[in-house]
Amino acid sequence: MDDDTPRARVLGMLKVERAMDADAIAALCDGSRFAPEPLSEAERAALTSRSLTGAPAPIAGDYPEWLDGYLAQVFGDDRVAEATAMASRAPLDLRVNTLKAKREKVLASTAHLGTQPMPWSPIGLRIGLGADARNPGIHAEEDFIKGAIEVQDEGSQLAALLSAGQTRRAGDRSLRPAPASRPWHWRR
Repeated sequence: MDDDTPRARVLGMLKVERAMDADAIAALCDGSRFAPEPLSEAERAALTSRSLTGAPAPIAGDYPEWLDGYLAQVFGDDRVAEATAMASRAPLDLRVNTLKAKREKVLASTAHLGTQPMPWSPIGLRIGLGADARNPGIHAEEDFIKGAIEVQDEGSQLAALLSAGQTRRAGDRSLRPAPASRPWHWRR
């Protein structure tokens, strides 16, 4: 933006973080009550003509220049993509309660939320979240209310699936199935 003012930073953020074009940003900046002043010609030109393509890695990845060497050691040429991913919102992961529903059915009933099957968990669904910080009202969804889904990250789902419901007794080094006759908290 060739400017370091708060306004220039916000305009740049709208373009880079929210992927808004100059016309969408201009619609927000109409000068009405509680709205920013209209875009100047210089601001509109900067928003239209510039992109991060070909920018140095610290600028494209939005991280400090002193960190570039360390990120290059760990991620190599993928450091911009990795830094961008670390700075973005994490998705919302859901676990399907297979005692109450099938993943395909829940996937169809939550399609309006943008749910996708998880890459590794066979019982998981994922909702990608945007930079606007709006979470879907998952707690108001019928599947959530009925207990067909709950919030659980994919790593925890995989750990539970790999352990196959086994528990560990205090002092034991081996995994044993929990006794079916008594709940786990009754064991001493």
